[in-house]
Amino acid sequence: MILTDFDYVRPAGLDEALALLAADPGARVLAGGQSLLPELRTGATTARLLVDVRHLEELRGIARTADGIRIGALTTLAALAADPLVLAGAPEAAAAARANGDPQVRNLGTVGGNLAVTGRPTDLPVAALAAGATVELAGPGGLRTVPAEDLTAPGVPSGELVTALLVPAAGPAAAFEKTADRATRYPLCAAAVRITPDGPRIAVTGATRRALRLRGVEDRLRDGPYDTEAVLAAFRAEPRERFVPGRGTSAEYLGHLAGVLTARALARAVRTPA
Repeated sequence: MILTDFDYVRPAGLDEALALLAADPGARVLAGGQSLLPELRTGATTARLLVDVRHLEELRGIARTADGIRIGALTTLAALAADPLVLAGAPEAAAAARANGDPQVRNLGTVGGNLAVTGRPTDLPVAALAAGATVELAGPGGLRTVPAEDLTAPGVPSGELVTALLVPAAGPAAAFEKTADRATRYPLCAAAVRITPDGPRIAVTGATRRALRLRGVEDRLRDGPYDTEAVLAAFRAEPRERFVPGRGTSAEYLGHLAGVLTARALARAVRTPA
């Protein structure tokens, strides 16, 4: 077992944590540790400094806002999956959290950590994209918000820290579906949808290089119907290079699977009582 050498700091508050991250590009944030610690053990990643933010209560909790729901970055996936506000207003996010790993992972893993993971698909980003969510970041320049989609490729910028996920509350017409990789429980493919007055918002991960809104599919389905045949036809019209091979699976198979999961999610969202 490999475990890289690193220093460990438990900052007194958010400002000290941000100062530590800004001062050392080799610093890594320790929140739930469900991705970071295994990577340190195997040598898949390194860190010169671990900045432990697990005790910062200002980064925890779920609250209603004027236009949606604010979810603190240290909120656990288990808390997210069971929260009444999220279940009622952002069910795709609750379902994505519930699909994550196993109970131990959900009890320790955090919203911010799930959003910040790069290099492998995770469940929450695709739900955030379908919801039209934004991510609150803290850094040397203070607080700023960015579309969730901006974090899916490069990840969190160096020196900044995810402080919250901001999700518009749009009622129950949303859903999430996933086929998990049997070995890792990461999504082999996952799809999230939210039906809006302007049509469906559709995002997938696992079948694509990163979590993506599929705007072409959305446009083809804008006026319905959402039946399986129509959804699969909309996916077949996507550029083939959109989908990439995964663990022992072809790009063609994953593109088809993304369509099947999206059709299931849309069917669930449509029949969910308002």
